[in-house]
Amino acid sequence: MPRTNPLQSQSSAPQWQAVSRVVYPVLDQDLTMPLYAIEWTRPHMGEGTLDPHKDFVSLDFAQMTKTEFRSLLEDTAHAQPADGAHNVFRVNGRVSLTVLAGRHASLCTFFNAFPAGYWRRWTRVDAVQFSARVRGRGTIMLFRSSGRGLFEPAGTIDVHAPTRATTVHANLAMTGLMDGGFFWFDAKAGDGDDLTIEDAAWSVPVEARRGGDGTLSIAITTFNRAPYCLNQLKAIAADANVRGRLDTIYCTDQGTDLVRDEPGFAAVAKDLGHQLTYVRQRNMGGSGGFARGMYETVKAGKSDYTMLLDDDAISEPESVMRAVQFADYCTAPTIVGGCMFHLDNRTMLYASGERCDRASYRTMAAAGTEYNHDFETGALRDTPTLHRRADSDFNGWWMCLIPTKIMCEIGLAQPLFLKYDDVDYGLRALEHGYHTVTLPGVAVWHQAWHAKDPSRTWEGYYFYRNHFICALLHCSHPSWRLLYEMLFDDAKAGVELVYSAMALHHLALRDIMRGPQYIADTLPTKLGDVRKAREGYADSTLTRDRADFPAPKAEYAGRFTPQPGLKQVRLQAAKQIVRALISRGDGTDATQPDLLIPSRDASWPAYAGVDSAVVTSPDGDSVAWLRRDSKLYRKQTMRGAFLAKEMLKRWEGLARDYQHSDMASYEAWARVFEEDTVQ
Repeated sequence: MPRTNPLQSQSSAPQWQAVSRVVYPVLDQDLTMPLYAIEWTRPHMGEGTLDPHKDFVSLDFAQMTKTEFRSLLEDTAHAQPADGAHNVFRVNGRVSLTVLAGRHASLCTFFNAFPAGYWRRWTRVDAVQFSARVRGRGTIMLFRSSGRGLFEPAGTIDVHAPTRATTVHANLAMTGLMDGGFFWFDAKAGDGDDLTIEDAAWSVPVEARRGGDGTLSIAITTFNRAPYCLNQLKAIAADANVRGRLDTIYCTDQGTDLVRDEPGFAAVAKDLGHQLTYVRQRNMGGSGGFARGMYETVKAGKSDYTMLLDDDAISEPESVMRAVQFADYCTAPTIVGGCMFHLDNRTMLYASGERCDRASYRTMAAAGTEYNHDFETGALRDTPTLHRRADSDFNGWWMCLIPTKIMCEIGLAQPLFLKYDDVDYGLRALEHGYHTVTLPGVAVWHQAWHAKDPSRTWEGYYFYRNHFICALLHCSHPSWRLLYEMLFDDAKAGVELVYSAMALHHLALRDIMRGPQYIADTLPTKLGDVRKAREGYADSTLTRDRADFPAPKAEYAGRFTPQPGLKQVRLQAAKQIVRALISRGDGTDATQPDLLIPSRDASWPAYAGVDSAVVTSPDGDSVAWLRRDSKLYRKQTMRGAFLAKEMLKRWEGLARDYQHSDMASYEAWARVFEEDTVQ
């Protein structure tokens, strides 16, 4: 039997509720296992974690010898496991793990470490209980970390249960967690016996809950991604825990390749029964589709929450329950968002919290976090920055739980079609006193952005337009930075010979100045206008056959000289813009491209002195022959400067119009949906 220690409690009070089950992947284990369980390795803790003052001094690499540099790399390299995880432990099922005899596993992972710092900040929970059923011989070691990433033992449970399973538990106080921190356990099997751990969970006192067990509706919007959407429905239908809290899934189909026509839809619809509501409507983009789910939830009046979930995301079903239960315990209604992992690199975390720069209204990683962290090479335990609690302004709508109370008070999504609807909603909620929490342990896998570049497609219109609409909605007095953003984005597009993007920028500014009612009225039809506006530009004429264009004279080989800092990079960009403005270069009549530019390098440095280039599309599926037109560039730049100046002059009045508009209200969306006649 387990050894009793001060952390273990036999008291029946308080009543505990499991809010974070320890789970393991049943599918794709080779792709995702580092997010669930890893082989234990010797702890590594950098000097900066132990002594923050080390970060006050930068290294002078120019004065470092080759030997010293190699020594630095060796000193900072993390210990690597000698064997693969399959030689350390075995996954028996969704909630069962066996550590092999003499081996040592760690559960300090994204999906199985308990985000204690977040529970300390946003709930009234003051203690957490670890529990599990165990069989075999070995030791379970509990750990806790702080927001600095420093960690220490929190208790030990000796397991001596060779013939039948027994239950162990231990209580941990929620202290020292103001800035962040996690709880987790490691498990070591005895030399001659395996150690099986199943039904492990982190539980909190029910008395700390704000109300009862909340229920949710799930809003999924899809456009011609029928197979992906059907898989999402199947995943939800197969999870009994989620369905126990689920009122209905609002599946809003805006495409022509319909989900209801997919083989297998009838079966999953029958399985879900009243828990599935299938809706057809015109294509109103992500904001229109998600707004429909939000609208139907409010209208039905049954659910405490709506979870917005992308149709093409692969979800960890446990994430749904964790988000709902965390929201149940928050001291005030709170938006709970999920993190996003790359679908093509399943251990790489794209974002774990995002903020919005109030000067530029550009998005950025939350303080202390970074984009694109790979847990395959940087384990949670050995990455101190990930232990710091990250406070978010908003959460991407790949997975986002919104309380019905908030929707009733602040409205639904803005009718922006796509881009920045999630940013605006988070900022709008914050202005009403409601916070957004991006909760570790809650996530989906979603297609990453590196195969997309909105500035080179029709999406650039929405990205540019909605960026400044978002700024108008939350900023009554513009900063010079906003003018800079307008002018720079325009100038950069022209330097890269993407003149259609400049045209879309100008269309966007004109549409913004037409006012919020125009934006709302043209929601279902604007995409056609945008596509038409791109016609006739060389950069919008794509071919999938490289042989359609003559062979370029040369291939881009990365001629740009790296600069010592961001200011120097911006200075170089400004110089290239000036050179482009005074250039007399003309590639409109060229019979052979000057350069072949791969998608990776299709940014302003590659176009210096180039009059025409064959450029690969961001998705790598086609090419375009871009041609310099200096006269057009100067004309478009002047037009853009005029529109930017005009918008800045009218900013305060436009801000009032947008901020007092009801285009995101329940009533406004009701009129839109009631007029929709698509069957």
